[in-house]
Parts: sequence; C-alpha cells; structure tokens
Amino acid sequence: MHLAYPAVLAALLFCTGLYGVLARRNAILVLMSVELMLNAVNLNLVAFDVWLRDALHAGQALTLFTIAVAAAEIGIGLAIVLMVHRNRGTADIDRLRDTAEHPHEDPDPDTAPHAHAGPHDEKAEAAA
Repeated sequence: MHLAYPAVLAALLFCTGLYGVLARRNAILVLMSVELMLNAVNLNLVAFDVWLRDALHAGQALTLFTIAVAAAEIGIGLAIVLMVHRNRGTADIDRLRDTAEHPHEDPDPDTAPHAHAGPHDEKAEAAA
C-alpha cells in the first residue's frame, strides 16, 4: 500500500477542518470541523500503522482512544452550545465573544471614561 494516498487525503481533511474552525461562526459547525480534523489524525494513525507493519498495532489502539475522546468532547461541546443557545438565544460565536468581553461597559469609552471608577480608582487619581 502506498502511504501517499491516505496521507494526502488526511492532509486535505485536516485543511478542510482547519478552514472550518477559522472561518465558521456557528459553534456547531466549528465542533464538526474539529471532528473532521480528529478524523484526519485517525486516518494518519491507521495508515502509518499499516505501513510500518507494527505487531502491536499501536496506531489502531491510539485511534480507538482518539475516537473515545472525540465522542466525549462532542457530547460536552454540544451540551455547552445548547445551554448557551438557551440562555442567549444564539450560537453565533462572534456575538458570544462580543457579549463576553464587555458585558456592562459603555461601548464608547470617550463618552464616559470614569463611569465605572470604584473607590480605589478615586484614591489613585487623588494621589496623582
């Protein structure tokens, strides 16, 4: 068996998954892209196991562990996405990132620079 065929296929799968992780905005599509990348790794593990003719079949054993970890990851990931969707009404990653960074701040810091100054900030300004 030629090693080039599964290696090229795995590289294409991995690049497709990487594009999906970097370009998608829906959390479920990002999780699917991560699974695609893990499947590319599994394909490489099995291909190299066959190519090296390993007596212990370590590549296939590692593939089984990777599949188990991927199943647990997708279960927890989907549970988190469903809970976020119930609480915020969207699974769009960009919107979630925007609400997580500045939940209570004024969007324009020039209009109210000291709106959230606490007692410690006032002491620091008085000392300066």
